Amino acid sequence: MLYIVPSPIGNLADITIRALEILKSVDLILAEDTRTSSVLLNHYQINKPITPYHQHNEHKVVAHLTDQLIAGKSIALLTDAGTPGISDPAYLLVKSCVQNNVEVNCLPGATAFVPALVNSGLPLSSFCFEGFLPLKKGRQTFLKKMAIEERTMIFYESPMRLLKTLTNFIEYFGPDRKCCVSRELTKKFEENKRGTLQEVYDYFNSKPVKGEIVIVVEGVGG
Repeated sequence: MLYIVPSPIGNLADITIRALEILKSVDLILAEDTRTSSVLLNHYQINKPITPYHQHNEHKVVAHLTDQLIAGKSIALLTDAGTPGISDPAYLLVKSCVQNNVEVNCLPGATAFVPALVNSGLPLSSFCFEGFLPLKKGRQTFLKKMAIEERTMIFYESPMRLLKTLTNFIEYFGPDRKCCVSRELTKKFEENKRGTLQEVYDYFNSKPVKGEIVIVVEGVGG
């Protein structure tokens, strides 16, 4: 059995009871960053073998991990924060399990874009999650496509690229499009800044930006 186990996006108390029970029961825990996951595991006194599984090694280890699962081992997959597979590694291992008739069980739990979307004040009836924007190749084409998207749009971004991305959004979407930038969700200094793209850009241009970022943008005509 492969268990996909969401981890807290900030506050360690946000993990579910079932997730803790699974982590205590499996033979092996896969972690995007073993140091980060060890903080969570140590907090809940979980002592299990842990090994790295991330975008730089997943192609090399998928076959070996699948063999272990076929042989009867139970494995849990964690990422640094949120649900594995949502802008984090998981797809290749899940695909391999499905192809080899290994049961996969994905637990419900934390995902950063859900609270950011709900508290944005923007329409919730229809939305699209786009993850991280292309850094270079295809970025212009992508932004042109998003400029005519009618649904509420959700993006992840790093603090050092936030202003550049907001500048791109202003250029392609217009300065008056409504948005909300959420950072440090569930943590002590959580912040949700709402306004037009121009207003939000001006706000963050006047202060240092820290923490993981979720940007929610109104669809065209919204």
